[in-house]
Parts: sequence; C-alpha cells; structure tokens
Amino acid sequence: MSSKDYDDQAAPPVAVADSGDTGEGGKVKMIVSLVKKCLGVKDIASMRLSLPASLLEPIPNLEFSHSLDRPDLFAAINDSEDPFERMLALLRFYFAKDLKHVHGKVCKPYNSVLGEHFRAHWDVVPLAYPEELIERPSLQHERTSDAASILSGKTASFKSTASVNTADSDLNKEPSTAPTSPEPAGPSRIRVVYLTEQVSHHPPVSAYYASCPARHIEMQGIDQISAKVSGTTLRIQAGQYNQGIYVRLNGGPGEGEEYHITHPVASVNGILRGNFYLTMCDSIVVSCTNDRPSSKHGGFPRFRAIIEYKEESWLGRAHFLVEGVIFVVHEGETEHEGWTKVKQVPQNRVAAVLDGTWKGHIRWKRVGALSYPHTTSSSASSPSPSHVQLPKPELPSASASRADILTSPDGWQTLIDVNELQVVPKEVRPLDQQHPFESRKLWRSVTEKLINKEYSDATKEKMAIEQKQRDDAAERKRNGVEFVPAYFEKGLDRGYSELTEEGRKAVEQELAEPSPFPLEGAKTAS
Repeated sequence: MSSKDYDDQAAPPVAVADSGDTGEGGKVKMIVSLVKKCLGVKDIASMRLSLPASLLEPIPNLEFSHSLDRPDLFAAINDSEDPFERMLALLRFYFAKDLKHVHGKVCKPYNSVLGEHFRAHWDVVPLAYPEELIERPSLQHERTSDAASILSGKTASFKSTASVNTADSDLNKEPSTAPTSPEPAGPSRIRVVYLTEQVSHHPPVSAYYASCPARHIEMQGIDQISAKVSGTTLRIQAGQYNQGIYVRLNGGPGEGEEYHITHPVASVNGILRGNFYLTMCDSIVVSCTNDRPSSKHGGFPRFRAIIEYKEESWLGRAHFLVEGVIFVVHEGETEHEGWTKVKQVPQNRVAAVLDGTWKGHIRWKRVGALSYPHTTSSSASSPSPSHVQLPKPELPSASASRADILTSPDGWQTLIDVNELQVVPKEVRPLDQQHPFESRKLWRSVTEKLINKEYSDATKEKMAIEQKQRDDAAERKRNGVEFVPAYFEKGLDRGYSELTEEGRKAVEQELAEPSPFPLEGAKTAS
C-alpha cells in the first residue's frame, strides 16, 4: 500500500436520500435505491457511500467486526500437547468467532473514520474440556447492551446472542444507570485483549491485534472487504490486503506454530424483500507452519484443514452445510498448497473428516491412525500423487432434518454446536478514560440519537463526523502532511501490521486494567 492510500479523499461521498419513512417499507425503498446505485460497481466497499442513519445499527464498525465472540475458545487453542487436538481447537475457535453472524440479523454498523481505534478485553475461565462449551456456554455478567454502555459510559456486559443486532436487544430501552454487578471472585481467569485501528479510509482498511499472554497466543490480521451486487444478492469477500487471520503460538505446547486461516465468500440475500440473511460459499484453508524442526517438536506431524461451504440451492430454504477434512502434510513438499477442495486430498493423507451446519452442530471423526501422536504409515511417508476418494461420511441432504445432523454413530464426536453458545461480553474502559478517536466516544452522539429514534438528528451527527474527516484530509493535503497510524506500523502487504510502540503500550494498558477476578499472570495497573 502506498503512502497516499493511508489518507482520505476530500470529494463528497455518493449519498442515499433518506425517505423520511422509518418503517420497514421506507427502509426497503432506501435499500432498493442503494442497490440501483451499486449496480455495475466493481467494489462497493471502496465506494464513498453515505447511508442515512436509519439504515445503520448503533455500533461502530471497529467494535462490531472483531473475531472474538468466544475469547475462551481463542485462549484454548494452545492447551493441548497434541498438534491434532490443537488443530481441532483452532477449528472450534474459527466456527465460533463470529456468533453475531450465526444468531443475529445482518446489519450495517457505522463506517470507520481514519485514525479511529477501539480496544477491549475479556476475562474468561479456561476451558478444561471441550464439552464445557455445552455445560458452561457463557459465564457472563449482568446483561446490558453495548449501545446502553456507550451512553452510560460504563463497562459493556450483556448476554444477548449478538452485540446490538438481535431482535430482543435492549436498544430501545433507556440506558442503565446502575453499576454492573460482576460475579464474585471465583476460579482464576485468563485475559484476552484486543486492539484495532482504521489505517486507511480509501480503501477502508483496519489492522487488528489480539493476544492471550497467559496462554502464549497472538492473533493479527487486516480487516478489509470487497463487495459487489450480483443478481439480487450482495457478494462479500476479502479485500486486497485481507489475506486471512494469523494465529501464532509463542510459547507453551505449540511453541513456534503459526496458523493461517483464509476467508470464505459470503452473500447477503433477501435484499429486495428487506429480509436479509447470510449464506457462505467457497472454502477456507487452515494451514500450520512451525519455525522449529520437527525433530525438536517431538516428531509430531503437521496438520492442515480444508472447510468447504456447500452451495445453496436456488429453491427452498438455505441449509448452511459444511464438510471438511484434516490431513497430514510433510516437510519440504508443496503439492498440498494447491488443494482447496475436500475431494482433492488423497486418502492416505487424511486424519479426520467433519460435517454439519455452520449455524448449528458440527461433528468430526478420525480416519485411520494419522490423527494419533507418533504414528506413521508407509503410505503416508510416501504419498501417492494420484487422488483416492476419501471414505466420505454421509452428508445430510438438503431435505434432511436437523435431527439427522445431530446423530453420532460410529465414532462421530461433537466439534462444536454454536446453537448452544452465546457471545461473551467485552469489557471497555469508561468513556471519560477514552481518547476522542476511540470508537465509542467518537460515535456516542450518533448512537444516542439512534437509540432515541431521532433518525434525522442521527444522520446530521453522522454527516458532521464524516465531514470533519474530509476537512482533516484536505488540511493534510494542503500542508503536505501524511497520515501515520498511531498503533500499527505502515505496510499491509504481509496480511498484517506489527504494533508500534504506542500500540504495544495500549495493549499493556489493557492487560493491566483492574479485574474483579483473580487473573493468571496478571499485571498490576500503575
């Protein structure tokens, strides 16, 4: 990315007129108008498009788009000594990272402005066993919505299935003025922290970083999407700089491992009816590399996974089905790098298969001995280049009931059931301790107006923030000043950005925030 891409453009955006009708009919009319403006546009995400506030949900994009709806699963990735079990843990994290999209309606948060940033943390009880996901799905505090927290300036804590976009959310209620009442100190917890910053506005790009120091886990990446109207759907995929999610283990059982998770393609359907729902297609690849030779890593194999989202039928309801495979890769080989579909993986490489629905139950099953530690086979050590059809499990047909998917015969085990999980609430510093460009403080006036259904005033507040950004960009251009991100280094070509000194300081401050719980490896706030 060149230096000029880090700045905003001073030209006014393309606007969608507010119909003045805040009912569902009025919203549909505005959405149809929006679709017409977007027809033929190569990348809507790079379009300077200004929406009426009545079409937005009262939450900033940087807060909404994090991938830590289940930080306890993120913290559990590095718990096992077995590399196969670490791959399973990584997949559990992947399927649960965006519960807001599984349970909540499709929504549009506020567009981020250049230099806007957001930070938060979670204090979670470590998972001793995967089955705890069913027995102890949330471990959450008193329920209040994020939007109410923004207005009251208090720590967010809620038990809804999505941040602020569920049908039973508290957005239309008066914000709570009572202090939050966390559980009394109990089991020791571990802290997960998150920091993100908008580093470019045209195209819109943000960098993010998360870590769980007590478990030696870091996550980095670039958040950028590309969107295009295709027929009657909005097709969304990763943007140019969004190369996936990078998870690194810098200590513990998996020390030296780096996981790279690519992104699928999503489609927003039901646009013309105003009844939005999300479907997925294509496949994702989860690769694992290790900077230590295998001889120093206990001789364990290295695993790779392919998760394939099944295409939805044009007729009938969506079924959201997935199938996948976990297989062994060998040092020095590159053949597997071209495999992106389940059927491409030779049978003698397969350690496990999985199937189910990404909006519900997903199961997995071992295939052969390759998933067990310290096991090899002559065929695995000298793999045949020709493809042998996998012993593929029965995948439920489009007409199958959900009960069919939940059956577990012949060695099938539950990987995860996202229907049983809820979003774990984040903790955010009070407004009076936030920087003016922190998301909640920056957008507080818009959020307040939206919650009070003062849509016209909310649009004016939103436009004032956007105009201020354009004025700042024009001023920088006149003075020959280049925008420099505060928390992330420049340069996005690697798929992630390293933290600056200020970024590391912000992470350390978030790690040192007080907690009502005993924390593993806690740092005392100065």
